[in-house]
Amino acid sequence: MDLEQNKANAIAFYRTAYEGNPREAVTLYVGDQYIQHNPDVEDGPEGFIRYFERMQAEYPEKSIEFLRCIAEGELVALHTRQTWPGQEEYVTMDFFRFDTNGKIVEHWDAIQKVPPVAANDNSMF
Repeated sequence: MDLEQNKANAIAFYRTAYEGNPREAVTLYVGDQYIQHNPDVEDGPEGFIRYFERMQAEYPEKSIEFLRCIAEGELVALHTRQTWPGQEEYVTMDFFRFDTNGKIVEHWDAIQKVPPVAANDNSMF
């Protein structure tokens, strides 16, 4: 596996979908299957496309910043900052599994809203 290429592809996949073109993201970066573990998104490529098309229609001003990208074996992990309307911020952790052809075939994530007050002075980013 080419870990650096998988990292680049995970970022490109997420950026392409998030910025409004999930069908292109699937065409370029998804393998023969796409197993989805986020309970808000239907399983399979079409479920992913529908979800991100809806997000783009409802929240076209959202933005994403890729903070960290880690790869090991067939997995790539992304740590991102998302800013949504009203300046709401979220921290996300996404995990992608790649097949032997370098295509994404499985996804897990965890999303947390950044609170206005924290019990410590450390950032979530």
